[in-house]
Amino acid sequence: MYLVLLGAPGAGKGTQASAITDEFGWVHLASGDLLRAEVAKGTELGKIAKSYMEKGALVPDNIVIQMIINRVSAPDTAAGVILDGFPRTTGQAESLDKALQKLDRRIDWALYINVPPERLVKRISGRWICKQCQTTYHSINSPPKIAGKCDKCGGELYQRMDDTETTVRERLKVFFNQTTPVLGYYRQKSKLIEVNGDADIEKVTVDVINALSRLGDADSDNRKIV
Repeated sequence: MYLVLLGAPGAGKGTQASAITDEFGWVHLASGDLLRAEVAKGTELGKIAKSYMEKGALVPDNIVIQMIINRVSAPDTAAGVILDGFPRTTGQAESLDKALQKLDRRIDWALYINVPPERLVKRISGRWICKQCQTTYHSINSPPKIAGKCDKCGGELYQRMDDTETTVRERLKVFFNQTTPVLGYYRQKSKLIEVNGDADIEKVTVDVINALSRLGDADSDNRKIV
């Protein structure tokens, strides 16, 4: 199984990827982790990627795709892989398909965790972090007992620049501008599965696992789990 996992910042992709891995034994391949691993190992691809990263530039798609191809060729991915963070554009999706085709492989499904933008803004912009122990709080879901202070160490809480409402809205705007065409790409290929992510984590996990469990017996029509 080759699964692409799609979802906006705050949609809970990491949590659901862990649940999928636990349930099916598929290897979770987050593009950022893959890049950092190659750089840390000092591979040729890692050295090339590092040269771009040090300049603050994006690593070219062909380098990322080659890293993915090398990783999915490893024995531990025999059961399947979850691609997280790539592809982000239709161009990347097309290039990935061509690269996999050379190995006689293909993307089987794309799973989209759908959460309304305003809900995402509330989820992300409510996050606060302790400066001392790095414990994370949420102003709505898990607020500290005393506003602005960590329950564990009494440290001051702060909000990352990435978590301010203005920044969150801009991040989401970029995501949806890039990803909406990707959803269309996989929808046209009848490979898109959509799960309602605007629910409790446990409910979303159940829906995700149930959706993936039914794929073996499913027809070629798109499925939307709500």
